[in-house]
Amino acid sequence: MMPPYQRTERRKSMAERRPSVSYTPPVIPHLAGLEKPQELSLKLEECDVLIMGTGLVESILAASLSWQGVQVLHIDNKNYYGDSSSTLTIEQLKKWCMEVNQGRMQHFQDAQIYVPGGKTTNKFKSKDYGIDLTPKIMFCKSDLLSLLIKSRVYKYLEFQSLSNFHVFENDDFSQKITTQTSKEDIFTDKSLSLITKRNLMKFLKFILTDNKEPQKKKVLQESSKSRISDFLVSQFSLEKPQINELVYSIGLCINEDTKTPEALAKIKRFLSSFDVYGNFPVMVSKYGGPGEISQGFCRSAAVAGTVYKLNTALVDYDPKSKIAKFNDGSHVKINEKIVVSPSQIPKFLQSSYNEITAPLKQYSITRLITVVRRDCKEWMSEQESSAIVVFPPHSLPTNNDQSVQVIIQNGGTGVCPEGQSIWFSHTSEQDLNRAKQDLESAYGKMETSLLRESTSDLDEAFDDHDFVLSAQGTPVFINSFKLGESLSNFVPKEKLEIVCKLGYVQKTYVNPDLSNIFHAKPENNVVLKNLEDAKNDIIFSNMPSAELSYDGIIGEAKLIYQKITGTDEDFFDVDFEDEDEEDNEYNEAHKVASTTTMKSVGSSGGIVGGGPNSNTNLHALSSDNENVIEDDSDDDHNPFGADEMEL
Repeated sequence: MMPPYQRTERRKSMAERRPSVSYTPPVIPHLAGLEKPQELSLKLEECDVLIMGTGLVESILAASLSWQGVQVLHIDNKNYYGDSSSTLTIEQLKKWCMEVNQGRMQHFQDAQIYVPGGKTTNKFKSKDYGIDLTPKIMFCKSDLLSLLIKSRVYKYLEFQSLSNFHVFENDDFSQKITTQTSKEDIFTDKSLSLITKRNLMKFLKFILTDNKEPQKKKVLQESSKSRISDFLVSQFSLEKPQINELVYSIGLCINEDTKTPEALAKIKRFLSSFDVYGNFPVMVSKYGGPGEISQGFCRSAAVAGTVYKLNTALVDYDPKSKIAKFNDGSHVKINEKIVVSPSQIPKFLQSSYNEITAPLKQYSITRLITVVRRDCKEWMSEQESSAIVVFPPHSLPTNNDQSVQVIIQNGGTGVCPEGQSIWFSHTSEQDLNRAKQDLESAYGKMETSLLRESTSDLDEAFDDHDFVLSAQGTPVFINSFKLGESLSNFVPKEKLEIVCKLGYVQKTYVNPDLSNIFHAKPENNVVLKNLEDAKNDIIFSNMPSAELSYDGIIGEAKLIYQKITGTDEDFFDVDFEDEDEEDNEYNEAHKVASTTTMKSVGSSGGIVGGGPNSNTNLHALSSDNENVIEDDSDDDHNPFGADEMEL
């Protein structure tokens, strides 16, 4: 039986919130009930593959193998799904921090949690919060989204649009290019000179041109080793504010050393994702990020026959007899491979893991997560509940070398109560003391900005002569010197009310630029390392990367899949039954989608909060968008209309 504390503390899982949908069998193994193990797991004597850890990569792997007829036993030594990508309540996080600092949570360190006034005076219900350990955003053109559609796991999920990307500069947050950007917007921006406007338009046309076009191909080859900032200056004469917006906000690059090909690919990722479903490039999953999606793939795997056991750890394995023994006294014969998450490594494998990872470079990701009693709608588009804030290198008083990236989600996403929001910030700065200073400085700037936008103190500093009317009839501030002086001198009279503040450091062997995922070799990726004393039966997966998007997740899952099966050609190559019939039923059920407020599409999944002009849903891509990321170099989806950008 599960202890009373864990039964009452746990947030509702996906299976409890969203009952089985029509295309699945009438009985789904009980993923929601942590108290009651599957009956089959009590009788299992052998399996083909044992997977340890229910993180996102491992959950995708379990589903992909199971749908190919592989018998999978999927275990986790915790009493919840998600592993190092879990979505936890505040009380669960308190326990998690304690376990991290006791050395029981591998690859995490320096965990601190602060709850002002305790639960007595700082009144909150722990289960009202779903806090991601590794928060991520999903671009509308990505291989994970394509797989969610192809595998039909999206039907377990709900997504919301995210269109606001802010960049911090000159002590303020700005948006020069957003999902509403058009050529007219750029040319009428009073803050840009005519030359800058033309240069920016020239760059946008360049990036949306086919990479195989001879002139562009030549330019890319000549600039393959140059830094993106140098490239934008030399080729397009862009200025620092535009470079910051393109490289760090839209491109989500992390430092000044980012090479041109990588940065251009990331900028194009944003632009090609725009307008796929509506006026936004990015989505977030409701109720949680990677932890929620992990549950979706676990449910799919369970439908295909995977056996699940939580609170279960491997304690011994004999490579000769292939017998695996577990902490509950059971034992199972493993016919093929064992896949081990880095956070679930048993003691008898620790020295071997340390040995094969010794040559690999380890990277630190420092995170600061703050729950505040403000909904932060000032930073979000109408009818949306999320936003991105980026602090480019050297934009903070700490003179940060690495970008600080922040995801803001309020109560509309289901991760906290209405009227509140969660700020998920992180940096790839490898000096941990400096990383923590950068994150605290970024928090301070966000707090000041939020309080400044809601105060009336600044109103007295300006008069009617400081504004002009735009073509749309809205007031535009033109006295930038006066504004800058007022902003720099602003001192808030109040403090932001904090519900909870959490900080920790995560370690990973995945390069922040994902180069050792996309170009994996035995010398740079632990997945391809062989554990010879275990007859190569054991494969280690990676900890999550610092990448803010889900890029690289499918790449790693395929890498492990190929090592188990010998090829990745049949990875999720499944023809789901009655697909056409159910697609028709789905379309009929969603004919009456509101064009002003995209509401939840119930148990069939879809997009919520799609914005005022969006009337599309995830199902729209199921027939024609299954390989959107593998090679998008000649993608003809040009949201800004590159062919029409003649200057």
